Amino acid sequence: MASRIVVSAVCVFSREGRLLTVRKRGTERFMHPGGKPEPGESAAEAASRELAEEVGIDVAPGALEYVGFWVARAANEAGTDIEATVFSAPGVHDPAEISASAEIAELRWLDLDTELPGDLAPLITDHVLPVLASARGWEPSEKSANPE
Repeated sequence: MASRIVVSAVCVFSREGRLLTVRKRGTERFMHPGGKPEPGESAAEAASRELAEEVGIDVAPGALEYVGFWVARAANEAGTDIEATVFSAPGVHDPAEISASAEIAELRWLDLDTELPGDLAPLITDHVLPVLASARGWEPSEKSANPE
């Protein structure tokens, strides 16, 4: 049985509808900004804190929009699952005003209307993209290049 990590993650969109993904130092997969809650923190509080720490976006926990809760394979820890509560940051965000900090090594904005790279976290490809696809009217299996 896989061990489990509890995390919160946030979907961030640009004016053009691109989705922000991040790659943490020492890892290969891209994921949403987010991370583990500190003791006593709610999922939304953790998401808000991590968003500010990792990419400099300040959103109050109560302003985050709930997207869903899933169990998925961890992107960068073998034999581990994540229990992820996913939110969306309200409004649109200017990529020029967002920068990588804390443990984030790289930012990448995904155009959801083109073929997606194969180095995305399973949470994104298996769970979040189908929800976003439903809202946008496309089939994620047609757009994802993820071989897994």
